[in-house]
Amino acid sequence: MNLLAVATVVVTGFVACAEFGSYALVRPALHRLAARERITVEQGLLRTFGRVMPVGMPVGLVLTIAGVVAEPAPLSWMAAIAFAVAVTTTVLVNVPINLATARWDPAYPPADWQRTRRRWARFQAFRSWLLLIGFVTAAAAAV
Repeated sequence: MNLLAVATVVVTGFVACAEFGSYALVRPALHRLAARERITVEQGLLRTFGRVMPVGMPVGLVLTIAGVVAEPAPLSWMAAIAFAVAVTTTVLVNVPINLATARWDPAYPPADWQRTRRRWARFQAFRSWLLLIGFVTAAAAAV
């Protein structure tokens, strides 16, 4: 396995595992919290993930594209496409909702806050699966 393949597996694995773990393990627990506590935790997660994912996701995309350039095999293409769609969805849907959520007062959230977070969650599910597929296909392409 060459350096590009190792870097791709490490970065895409980290990003996919963090996002999928959040979707599958953390988010279900948040839904049992009261509004004020849930929004407070959501804002904390935005700060935590917001330090890493704006770098990790694009780097993962660049690495998967580099994998296609280096070896244009079907699995490499699948990884790059999955990451491209996930990053696009993140930028177009999740980031604007995250920016709005970060400004909310947890004691007085907007009337439609639950609908807004449900929309975010639907796209989080979609992109989490895409990132996991991107990682698995990048790892398979590397071996």
